[in-house]
Amino acid sequence: MAQFLSQIRVPLDWRSAVDIAVVAVVLYQLIMLIRGTRAVQLLKGIAILLIVSNLAQILHLNTISWLMERVWNMFFVALPIVFQPELRRALEQLGRGHFFVRHPLSLGPEAFDQLIEELVRCSQVLSKNRIGALMAIERDTGVQEFIETGIKIDGVVSSEFLVNVFIPNTPLHDGAVIIRGDRVAAAGCFLPLSENSNIQKELGTRHRAGIGLTEVSDALIIIVSEETGAISVALDGALTRFLDEKTLRELLKRELQVKSSKSYIPFWRS
Repeated sequence: MAQFLSQIRVPLDWRSAVDIAVVAVVLYQLIMLIRGTRAVQLLKGIAILLIVSNLAQILHLNTISWLMERVWNMFFVALPIVFQPELRRALEQLGRGHFFVRHPLSLGPEAFDQLIEELVRCSQVLSKNRIGALMAIERDTGVQEFIETGIKIDGVVSSEFLVNVFIPNTPLHDGAVIIRGDRVAAAGCFLPLSENSNIQKELGTRHRAGIGLTEVSDALIIIVSEETGAISVALDGALTRFLDEKTLRELLKRELQVKSSKSYIPFWRS
């Protein structure tokens, strides 16, 4: 074994170290780039197919192996089409010099509780004044492509700020606010309308847009009706209506769970 290792050992000079470091940084940035999009879920699906394909070959399951070979041949053509938004965004960020950027950290418990309270307080104010609003909270599946349709803000979430955004006849009133972490990523964003024919007829474009985003991602949407002031939450293609303050707070705490409570910035994020 020692003789074998000595044969494959490659001398590590400064050029090799630079080469490895550059590749590691680029791979890390690519992972962080697709983390903000639906590509993550697609990659998970591809990983499952890869495992199935390998198991079929190991267990000599000829029919499954034959099918998987046809699937992989199809993927060579389909993958550039499936990942077209992510590839375009990566090239755009590279051209703008934004490829090597700092990525946000997860929320800690205190920031999470503060976020919930600000969202509940804002929803109550908007509801009492019958001001229509559409607020999307990003979860696991990224919604970067929809963030780019609006005006980028990158501001801390506060009820006062959100209420001002949705004041009628202001530039950002129409469209959705998208929240990433404890920050407002963008406002005035365009969301995809749901094509579900079973949606109640009295629900307008705002509700259809909220439901539509939940059909293509796992985002949680808070909707305030301009006509009735009713507060609704869209999640997984379903709409929960007429939420009061207590019910809304409990729902948000249940669905927007803290995944980690990091209070430091690792050296590779600085």
